[in-house]
Amino acid sequence: MSNVIEADGLSKRYRTRWALRECDLSIPAGHVVGLVGPNGAGKSTLLSIAVGHVGPSSGEIRVLGSPPGGDQMSKIGYVAQDAPLYADLSVADHLTLGARLNPRWDDEFARDRVSRLRLSLTDRAGRLSGGQRAQLALTIALAKRPQLVLLDEPVASLDPLARREFLDDLRTAVGDYATTVVISSHVVSDLAVICDYLIVIDSARLVATGTIADLMYASGTDELEPLVLGYLGRTRPHSIEEQS
Repeated sequence: MSNVIEADGLSKRYRTRWALRECDLSIPAGHVVGLVGPNGAGKSTLLSIAVGHVGPSSGEIRVLGSPPGGDQMSKIGYVAQDAPLYADLSVADHLTLGARLNPRWDDEFARDRVSRLRLSLTDRAGRLSGGQRAQLALTIALAKRPQLVLLDEPVASLDPLARREFLDDLRTAVGDYATTVVISSHVVSDLAVICDYLIVIDSARLVATGTIADLMYASGTDELEPLVLGYLGRTRPHSIEEQS
């Protein structure tokens, strides 16, 4: 499959506000894609539509060759903002649930990763730190052996060390299993260490897509943050604020 996500005229409107407008997009397989843009730009909306949580107001989207939702979800690993888990369930409960719900579940991978991260199987998710919850959510997403992983601000609430550990683990997993990843982040420097493809959204519209190497060459810059800020026409010194 050449493209994991294809959108034609994709739009989402909430009453009088456009969350996403006339988005034409093709995301090729085999990349780690950084999704960036200012607060309220439409990044979370795009990911929510891609996993079938909300429907578009107009236009079409195909994910792994089919409309979102249904049996297709077994092929997609998704981590929403704040890494939502079941607070009263233990780590072991989450792995058992993952195994029951996902036909391609790799239990050996999941348990080995949990062990390496020093997560106790008996600990309840509600008692884990933010970094531990994010790592557990990523473990569940990757143990599905998905063709596509969608991560919506997975490290937004983590400290710099926990963020780097999460991204390093993600990069290793992607390299081992050739999974396509789309990750949104408000910290551009995080994307610089893992992504090779970029999507920039501003004011509900797509403003740039392409490999980071090609976009840098076209813009005459060799750093990701000036590249992103150039497309947005802003001068924020360190990060792009992400919507909650």
